[in-house]
Amino acid sequence: MDVHTRETRSYNMSQIKGKNTKPEETIRKYLLGRGLRYRKNDKRLPGHPDIVLPKYKTVVLVNGCFWHHHYNCKYATLPKTRKDYWIPKIQRNVDNDIKNYHQLEELDYRVIVVWECEINEVFEYRMQQLIEEIKNPDYK
Repeated sequence: MDVHTRETRSYNMSQIKGKNTKPEETIRKYLLGRGLRYRKNDKRLPGHPDIVLPKYKTVVLVNGCFWHHHYNCKYATLPKTRKDYWIPKIQRNVDNDIKNYHQLEELDYRVIVVWECEINEVFEYRMQQLIEEIKNPDYK
């Protein structure tokens, strides 16, 4: 049983954004503060990546742990109700992520995935690592 009324749950779900989320905005501000220019949600690329750095031929995908099912993450829990809806929904998201990732690589873009939990828990370390990944193609 849901802890919210149907109306409250509907309102909560309607407030969830697909673009310009807080994690995306946080990373964009960080990159801009370091002098890196980017494009947002470029419709010309598969999956409309969150951040595109044309100079470095790199895209940054900012994934929410719940919506993109970050494996072994405490934020990637499945809802206890309506599993027949949620499991296929989240699996479609994961499948689309993989498909878009491969299509971007075929277009010779480097793909960097930043998870929501990394922003919440190890922000400064992950952002320094992100800058290194963007500027150094051989990083890893």
